[in-house]
Amino acid sequence: MAPKDIQFSQPARDNLLRGVDILADAVKVTLGPKGRNVVIDKSFGAPRITKDGVTVAKEIELEDKFENMGAQMVREVASKTNDIAGDGTTTATVLAQAIVREGAKAVAAGMNPMDLKRGIDLAVADALKDLQASAKKVHTSAEVAQIGTIAANGDRQIGLDIAEAMQKVGNEGVITVEEAKTAETELEVVEGMQFDRGYLSPYFVTNPEKMVVDLEAPFILLHEKKLSNLQAMLPVLEAVVQTSKPLLIIAEDVEGEALATLVVNKLRAGLKIAAVKAPGFGDRRKAMLEDIAILTGGTVISEDLGIKLESVTLDMLGRSKKVSISKENTTIVDGAGQKSDIEGRVAQIKAQIEETSSDYDREKLQERLAKLAGGVAVIRVGGSTEVEVKEKKDRIDDALNATRAAVQEGIVPGGGIALLRSSTKITAKGENQDQEAGINIVRRALQAPCRQIAENAGDEASIVVGKILDKNEDNYGYNAQTSEYGDMIAMGIVDPVKVVRTALQNAASVAGLLLSTEVTLVEGVPGKSRSVLLDEPSTSLHSVRSPYLGASLSGLPGDPTTPVPDSDDENGSSNGRTSGVTTPRSEQSET
Repeated sequence: MAPKDIQFSQPARDNLLRGVDILADAVKVTLGPKGRNVVIDKSFGAPRITKDGVTVAKEIELEDKFENMGAQMVREVASKTNDIAGDGTTTATVLAQAIVREGAKAVAAGMNPMDLKRGIDLAVADALKDLQASAKKVHTSAEVAQIGTIAANGDRQIGLDIAEAMQKVGNEGVITVEEAKTAETELEVVEGMQFDRGYLSPYFVTNPEKMVVDLEAPFILLHEKKLSNLQAMLPVLEAVVQTSKPLLIIAEDVEGEALATLVVNKLRAGLKIAAVKAPGFGDRRKAMLEDIAILTGGTVISEDLGIKLESVTLDMLGRSKKVSISKENTTIVDGAGQKSDIEGRVAQIKAQIEETSSDYDREKLQERLAKLAGGVAVIRVGGSTEVEVKEKKDRIDDALNATRAAVQEGIVPGGGIALLRSSTKITAKGENQDQEAGINIVRRALQAPCRQIAENAGDEASIVVGKILDKNEDNYGYNAQTSEYGDMIAMGIVDPVKVVRTALQNAASVAGLLLSTEVTLVEGVPGKSRSVLLDEPSTSLHSVRSPYLGASLSGLPGDPTTPVPDSDDENGSSNGRTSGVTTPRSEQSET
């Protein structure tokens, strides 16, 4: 085991607090419509310019390991908030810093950290109830555009693009953000279910000009195994031919004789047919085939279910209004599946998203969910330079996440006003004085985001907060963009409840853990002395051994067992007679 450096009590908390302050001070300059940029040096390529709190937080690594622990714990607040709500990372960081700062003063004054934490938890629970109660549901596209604009630091065009995308693909639809090769930002919408598998042979193409296969109202055969000959398929093929409808085969693979037979029938007999590989791999392929089956009202031909290819009938095949296949993609538009079956499948995938702990699995499940729910929209971000494109892409990602969160749980007045108002509505009572102090810490901390937005806009924070609290109207607040006071919702300045709630919960959780920390351990550097810092050194610590010097802590200054050097030694050295820490000259003279 590697040796450790240890710090105790107040010095341990002080170092953690310094780390919290360094990270939070770097992140909070980005908050609000007049937040500043942060420039991040990259080991290759141009520096990155961003106003995204979590991007800044992830880049910070401090040299002092004790301080770095504090910084990393607050980074976790930003990261966790981003994972759950997709926005509000800077707000969460500002709240965490405010709670830790106020709490550290209380602990230094002798209050019980555990009671402070209980008080903080009581106050946060009260504030969360108030936020949920004051939420307003989002109904119109204009409201979605407002939320997107605020989250994108006031860029109205981004808000409008996101509102249009959500209108076209639905609230559960996939909206992806990519870098464009032009200076303009564009929105492209793909209706229906699309997966990244193209036709297996160019001979299936029906539109040579565009090199695509277009099938109108086709039957869709879903098979989980490879097809290498068509003998078993002949009954169903003949049945499809009789209907004069096209046929799309989706299987693990179609190869050899089977593929050759299909191509020959297409060319000579004019059979309208196409074959593509099933999307995904392994268990994910099975799940996606089942998704397509539910969307199209068909059945997956699987030996696991006891269904053989020879016994397939027309009612087992899926149907859709149209299928379009390019070299890379297949798009199924308007499947004939039952709405109740699709809704059931959507609910099942949502439950899996909640349960999974893997970011990759969650992303793939969300893709499946969106494909079932109605379509895919792509926002291609343009700009004059690569740096500008990356900065804009960060803001669009934030805005997209914020609008999704708003649709889920509703909105509250933005600009830190919802948190500021909830600070006046906390009615929780502590069991003792220390718990009451914890409740008051949260009351003060809830003002921090509003104060920071005002400071970043160049205004006096105390005056702004005072004016807002003087007016007893829930939606009344300060528009930092225009320096006006008024109804925040009417001005279109709103925050999603989910973002504000998640930011507060995560900030309070980590702040409570930091305040109740008594000992910090970090990996040390062999050969270097460590400092064991205590408010009141205890003799019980003399038995702890130093892993660097091979000596016990009984050699520390002030210990009665410390050997006293010869009086004629001018340098105060122990002439090799001790293996502990050298005794300072001030102590030698006292001795």
